Amino acid sequence: MKRVAAIDCGTNSIRLLVADADPATGELKDLDRRMQIVRLGQGVDRTGRLAPEALERTFAACREYAAVIKGLGAEQVRFVATSASRDAENRDDFVRGVVDILGVEPEVITGDQEAEFSFNGATKELTGIEAAGAERLPGKGGGRRVGLERPFLVVDIGGGSTEFVLGDASVRAARSVDVGCVRMTERHLVHQGEISDPPSPGQIAAIKADVAAALDRAEETVPLREAATLVGLAGSVTTVAAIALGLNQYDSEAIHHSRIPLAKVREITDRLVSSTHAERAAIPVMHPGRVDVIAAGALVLLSIMERTGAAEVVVSEHDILDGIAWSLAG
Repeated sequence: MKRVAAIDCGTNSIRLLVADADPATGELKDLDRRMQIVRLGQGVDRTGRLAPEALERTFAACREYAAVIKGLGAEQVRFVATSASRDAENRDDFVRGVVDILGVEPEVITGDQEAEFSFNGATKELTGIEAAGAERLPGKGGGRRVGLERPFLVVDIGGGSTEFVLGDASVRAARSVDVGCVRMTERHLVHQGEISDPPSPGQIAAIKADVAAALDRAEETVPLREAATLVGLAGSVTTVAAIALGLNQYDSEAIHHSRIPLAKVREITDRLVSSTHAERAAIPVMHPGRVDVIAAGALVLLSIMERTGAAEVVVSEHDILDGIAWSLAG
C-alpha cells in the first residue's frame, strides 16, 4: 500500500482524495475524499483572468486540504489544475499561491492529459469485469448490473470543458472541448449581470447549438458513436443521477454505477431548465454551488446522449481524482 494525496482543481470545484493504493490488486481505499465549490473560473471566459476573490476562495480550500494531507501522512501529493487555469493570463499568481500553501506546484495539464486521467480513474475497476453486466458491482444497488460492453466512452463534464475518451483497457482516442456547465452558464444565461431565472427558449437553444458545435469538434478525433457503454463523470452527471434516483440526500455509494436512462435524463433536464433558482435550490441533493449551473450541465449531458445514441449513462463517482491518485501509485 502507498498513501497518496490527489488534488483536482477545476473551473467550478476543488477536490481532495487521500487514499491507500495497492497497484498489485487495483484497490484504492479512500481515507478522505472531499470537495468545495470555489468557482475558480469565475469570469475567465469574459476577462481572460482569474478573479482575486476566486483565487482567495481556492487558496482557503488549499489551506484546509494541506492540514488534512499532513494529518493523514500522505507520502506523495499531486495537484492537477484544469480548464480555468489553462485559460487565464494571470495563472502565475495561482501557481505561486498553491506552492506557498501545499509545497507542490500545480500541473496545468492539457485537455488530453485530463482525459486520460479521467478514463483511468473511471474504468480501472471496470476493466477486469467482463461482458455486458455479467458481474455485480459493490454499492447500495446490490443487484444492480452495469453494462460493461466495450469500448467505453468516458465523458467528464466539468465547469469549463468536457473531456471525451474512448477506450477499452486503455485510451484509443481523446478530445477536450471548451464546453462546461460554468462556461455555458456565463456565456448564454447571464443577462445584464444576472442569471436568467428560468432560462428563455432562446438561451436554451444557444447552449444546445454551442454544445452541438463542440460535439462536431470532438468527433473529428473521437468516434463517439462507436461507444458501447457511456460512462458519465463529475458533478453535473452525479447530480442528475441523484435526482433520478429520488435521493433525499446525496449518497455517493448509491450513485456510483447507477444507470440512468435517456428518457429520465431528458425529463430531469426539462425540469431543471424550466425551474427558478429557488425551485432548483429546494431539490434535496442540490449542492448550493451547483444551483445556477446545473441546468447548463444537464443540457450538455443530454446533448451528448442524443448525439451518441446512448440508451443510458453509467454514472461513476470515480474520475480524474482517482486517476491522479493512481498516477502516484505506480
